[in-house]
Amino acid sequence: MRISSSQYFNMNVASMSDQQSTLASMYQQISAGKRILTASDDPLGAAQAVQLTLRSGALAQYSTNQTTALSALQQEDSTLSDVSSVMQSIQSKLVQAGDGSLNDSNRAAVADAIKGYRDQLMGLANTTDGSGNYIFSGLKGGTKPFSDDPSGVGTTYSGDYGQRTMQISEGRSIAVGDTGASIFRSVSPTESDPVSSAASGNTGTGTISSVSMEDTSNPNNASTYTITFSVDATAGTTSYLVTATPPDSSLPTTPTAYTGKTDIALGGQKVTIDGTPANNDTFTVQPAATDNNDIFATLDNLVNALKQPTNTPGAQAALVNALTTAGTKIDNTFNNVLSAQTVVGGREQEVQSTQTAMQTTQTQTASDLANLTSIDLVSAISSYELTQTSLQAAQMAFTQIQKMSLFDYLGS
Repeated sequence: MRISSSQYFNMNVASMSDQQSTLASMYQQISAGKRILTASDDPLGAAQAVQLTLRSGALAQYSTNQTTALSALQQEDSTLSDVSSVMQSIQSKLVQAGDGSLNDSNRAAVADAIKGYRDQLMGLANTTDGSGNYIFSGLKGGTKPFSDDPSGVGTTYSGDYGQRTMQISEGRSIAVGDTGASIFRSVSPTESDPVSSAASGNTGTGTISSVSMEDTSNPNNASTYTITFSVDATAGTTSYLVTATPPDSSLPTTPTAYTGKTDIALGGQKVTIDGTPANNDTFTVQPAATDNNDIFATLDNLVNALKQPTNTPGAQAALVNALTTAGTKIDNTFNNVLSAQTVVGGREQEVQSTQTAMQTTQTQTASDLANLTSIDLVSAISSYELTQTSLQAAQMAFTQIQKMSLFDYLGS
């Protein structure tokens, strides 16, 4: 087949143009260090690269969330640790307050110290993070959770009861905060003791002990018990009647004679009444979770009780009862704080474990993406130089052949 000069010319130009395009593409790949620059370079590989890039972005966001979550949990953990320290100081002062050798002035000094710890506790309950958000306000981070109640006893809680969460991995969100209500106004149902107390209107010298648990499995432990005393002035006898809500069918239905220090069974629990209760004096034993568990109210009531003069037997009995009630409530709150701190520590460990696992996943994803899209520079440069040499040779040959003609051949 005869090939015309124009066909030969066009074929060579097209071939060299293709080689130049190949060189340009290879140069771009070498410059970028990537094998896939456009989908046309490798359609299947490009699709896989998109998926890996999306996954890498999601992992990066999870990693950011993990860092944020861990920071929040570490701050809460640190704050709860400070709360625990303050609670221990309060417990120490409570023991000191029970020293029978103290006079009214000594007890007032103890009350002032407890008031100072109470104020420290309030500051911790209103702790803010680096962004100025209150860490114990639930979902209302911009709202100060605790303020003193206008009555002078206890606090008003202005936060909400929502728990902030953050997604730290695919399908896993973790709580990164707790509400102030759950820390400072609640107790753990399983880590708390029932609360014994004397009515504020009692006029006798009767005292009630803290609750001794005899049978934790007794279903009647969930009842609130009221012990009411009756004094027959004519007969000179004293008796008491125990009632329960919900009812406890094991209780006597008639009054029981009281002649002095007495142990009283209440379901699976026991308390001791001592002293001389007056007519209509009442004492109560109730599950911790059903009581007012505002630790600030507990401390305010304790401070007020310690500042009362104890110049009568009735006043002395009132102080003993106040210390007993406060002691149980403070212990219950302390246990609740410790439980919360344990939970927060567990969350920290989970985030850290997730971080470790995700770092491995991120490394593997980055490696897969690099293997898919990156270029072997040594091989690529070698291929580039080979193609460039081939193109230069073709260009030189084409130039020489283009100069030739029939007259050149005849003249040779």
